[in-house]
Parts: sequence; structure tokens; C-alpha cells
Amino acid sequence: MLSDFVDLVAGKLVNAVTGENGITLLILFATAFISALVAYWRTVEHKSFADFFSFALPKEVIMHPSARADLMFYITKRLIMPVLLIPAGIVFVALVGYGTNQLISFVFQIHGPLLEGQTPWWVLVLFTLSMLLAYDISYYLYHVAQHKIPFLWELHKVHHSAEVLVGITKDRVHPLDDLMNRMWDGVIPGICFGIWSIIALDPVELTVFGINVYAMRNLLMMDFVRHTHYKISFGPLDNYILSPHWHQLHHSADPRHYDKNFGLLLSVWDRMFGTAFVPDPDEEMKFGLLDRDKDDYQSLFGLYLLPLRKMAGHVAGWLGRRRPPAKEPTQP
Repeated sequence: MLSDFVDLVAGKLVNAVTGENGITLLILFATAFISALVAYWRTVEHKSFADFFSFALPKEVIMHPSARADLMFYITKRLIMPVLLIPAGIVFVALVGYGTNQLISFVFQIHGPLLEGQTPWWVLVLFTLSMLLAYDISYYLYHVAQHKIPFLWELHKVHHSAEVLVGITKDRVHPLDDLMNRMWDGVIPGICFGIWSIIALDPVELTVFGINVYAMRNLLMMDFVRHTHYKISFGPLDNYILSPHWHQLHHSADPRHYDKNFGLLLSVWDRMFGTAFVPDPDEEMKFGLLDRDKDDYQSLFGLYLLPLRKMAGHVAGWLGRRRPPAKEPTQP
């Protein structure tokens, strides 16, 4: 049993650093390193080689209990979640897409794709861009719901319970929250896919340097960097692309920052719906929850099981068995 487990872990490690995954990992760490250099150059007056590493990997951050919890949570999720989440995302998009295809075909009496033969390149470009937009608005809407609906907030608190941001904090997401997000992502992107399947037989997303556009999207939005303490902004582009500093404000425990900057890649949804907040370039932010039991979220029990127990309390309240748990202070 132990040897099988070791082989499993070793296989995952090899897969993570080879092929497309290896290129993605290389770009990710290069982006993080360059971001650290930029942030250091902008914020530190007296610069030195030794001070840069202290700035990039501050001891008080990487040794924080929240960082240790992130690491353990990251390892355990990586071992178990791909089995569940990757198929789920594909299945829900395919199901909704198929239903959309059949409904449109029935209503408009369309038999077969409108474009015969090989799909033109411009169709693939438009398909890719529309799917990216569909996923982006889908993420925004679900993220807002996570903050506004108490039942969903109990799961999303896992992500906001991080008291320091260490990159892999991006994966501090409860497995059930991940699964529900994939299910929701099947709706808008699935409808978009279904519409395109009426136009072309086999629309596929483009790749960049052999990397799927969705992986490239994650690199472009700097998901790893925006879950660090590096204050990276994009200047005027912040009006269109959500920079790491804008997302760091979303994790702030300051009441002024609650329920702001929900976006994933684009900041246009936040500006459109009035949830945008421009961070002060020099502002120091404190992260985490204000709940009485906030320290309980710095263990694997707290990250995996505490949200389920609190959700059960809400369900019991709905069923009238007992009063729902007292509402905690509003969180970011």
C-alpha cells in the first residue's frame, strides 16, 4: 500500500513538471519571479540582493500557520480532486451544450452544422473568445452568489480564511465549492458551446505554445501572483483586466473592501455592476476572517469539515429542526 501511494505521488510530480504542464509551470514561476522583482523595485528604497529574497519570501508569511494550512490543503486536494473535478467540468458543459443544441435544432428545424467541412480559423478564434467571456461572466456571477448566499458563504469562507497570501492560496477552495462551481460553469459556457455546435461540427479552443487557452487565461490573470503580497497593478489596463492588487483588496478584512472586485480575468463586470474598488497603491492590507472561530480554519479539519458542519446548521434551520447558526460579521 505504501509503495503504491509513493508511486502515485511520484507519477503526479513527474506529470506536473513535464510536457504542457511543465511549460505552464515554467511560465507561472517566471511570472511570479518577475512580479516579485517589479514589486520590490517599486516599494523598497534601499535595495540589495539579500533584501530581495527577504521581500519575496518573508519569514513571517511563509512560516505563518495559515501558510502551513495552505500547503497541507494543497497537497491533499491535488491527490484527490482531479479524479472528481476534471470530469465534472467537462460533463456539465457537454450536457448543457447538448441540450442547447437540441433545443435550437428543434425550434428552428436545423439539421446538422451550418458550416460544412473543416472549421475556418476565424470561427475558432470567435468561439474561443466567446467561451472565455462566458466563463468569465459565469465566474463573476457565482462569486457574487458565494458572498451573498449564507449557505454558499460557509464554503467560500475557506478561501477567505487565509491570513497570509502565499500563491497556492489560490487553491484554498473547499472541494464541494469547487464541484458546485464546475456545475454552475456548465450553464453559461454550456449554452455558449451549444450555440457554436449548431454553427460548426467540432469547435475547439485554440492553443498558445501548445497550452490550452484556459490555462493561458490563468497565467494571464496571474492567479498565483494575485494570491501573494506583491502589489502588482496594470495602470490604465486595470479598467479592463483585473490586476493582482485589485484581487488582493478582495481578500482584505477592511469593511470598506467587503464584496468588492469579484472578477476573474476582466474587471469590466465589477465596473458594470458597481462592485469595483480601486486600491490605494501604498495601502497595507490585513487578510482573513473576523469570525469568532477564525483560528479553526487553519487546520485540515477546519478547512474540510467545519464548513460542512455549518452548512448542516443552515439546512437544519430551513427544515425547522432548530434555529440556524447566529450570523457572523459580514466578511469580504
